[in-house]
Amino acid sequence: QVQLVESGGGLVQAGGSLSLSCTASGLTFSFYAMGWFRQVPGKEREFVAAINWNGGRTYYSDSVKGRFTISRDNAKNTVYLQMNSLKPEDTAVYYCATNTRTYLATTVPTTEGPYDYWGQGTQVTVSS
Repeated sequence: QVQLVESGGGLVQAGGSLSLSCTASGLTFSFYAMGWFRQVPGKEREFVAAINWNGGRTYYSDSVKGRFTISRDNAKNTVYLQMNSLKPEDTAVYYCATNTRTYLATTVPTTEGPYDYWGQGTQVTVSS
């Protein structure tokens, strides 16, 4: 079965950096788009970043553009989210997800609906 496991969350001061990882198993990782989402209690899950199957296309929400970088290493079945210049409003549980309904696609969904497998989430807390 498909499993996604996030790691790298934690507590950081505003202006600092964190790097999240998500390692996948149970699928041909290199075929599929990957996304990062985040959720604050009481709010809907929101899109953060996404990357297509070969890393050639990346997408970011306006709130993180220029500060976060998504990347992937298909040899390691891992997608990364490098987060710089963190702000208190970045505090959330961060989830990685994959869309296995389409493969080798150039474009990538930026809403959660098309993503069919999700990790358990990792907490990121940014103190002011």
